[in-house]
Parts: sequence; structure tokens; C-alpha cells
Amino acid sequence: MSWGYKILIVYLVFVSGIVYLVIRSSGENQDLVTTDYYEQELKYQEKIDETKRANLLSSDVQYNISNQELVIRFPEEMKNKKMNAHVLLYCIADKNKDVVKDFNTTDGMVTLKLPAANKGLHDVKVSWEAEKVTYYNEHKLMIQ
Repeated sequence: MSWGYKILIVYLVFVSGIVYLVIRSSGENQDLVTTDYYEQELKYQEKIDETKRANLLSSDVQYNISNQELVIRFPEEMKNKKMNAHVLLYCIADKNKDVVKDFNTTDGMVTLKLPAANKGLHDVKVSWEAEKVTYYNEHKLMIQ
């Protein structure tokens, strides 16, 4: 076999590999984390301020999983205060597994029912307001 045929074979293998990769990558899921990321980035300083206020509380927000439920306990100073909480259980791998729930509570605790298929690594993002002051907390959580 002459060197001309060898160059042709290498070229055809290379082109076939590129075509295969293009076809394979076009079938991949390409979800963005959020569709309005630019607007959220402009508001990020608010999240920083809310996180600082949450860090100044007497204790951290506690997260426990039991009986397919996520129990979120707020610091002691949040008990007996009317709170409006927004919980986002963000699945890093699949946006179809995200869970969003709003709560009104006065006992400093909220319970979120977890879907049975919701396994894996999640970010729990909790925003809450008590007495016209807003707070924010994030926590990584492995659901098994």
C-alpha cells in the first residue's frame, strides 16, 4: 500500500470521527441553569446581603431527611414569628427533578415532601422573610 492510500485512510477516519462526535453531541441535553441568568446576576448583591443576615443569626439553618421528607429548621429567633419561605430543591443533573415550594409558618420549621425518584446531589436554596427582613441560605444535600 502506497503512502497516498495511507493518508487517505487517516483522513477518512478523522472525518468519520468528527461526524460521529457532531451527531452524538447534537442529541445531548443542553439545559441552561436558568433562562434569565443575566437579570439574576444583576440582583446577586441582594442575595449576598440576605446571606450575611442569615449568617448573623444564632445558628445555621438545619436540614434533615426522614421518611421521604426534607425538614428545614430555622434558627431559634425565627420561632413564633410569621415567616414566608420559598424553598427551591435544585437538582444539578436534571431540571425536571427540581422542586419549588412556598410556605407560611410560625413554628420555625417547614417540611417538603420529596418525590421518590429524586435521588442524587441537590442544592437547597431557601429564601425567607420575617418581620420585613429577608434572609437567604444555600446548602448542598445528597438524597439517597
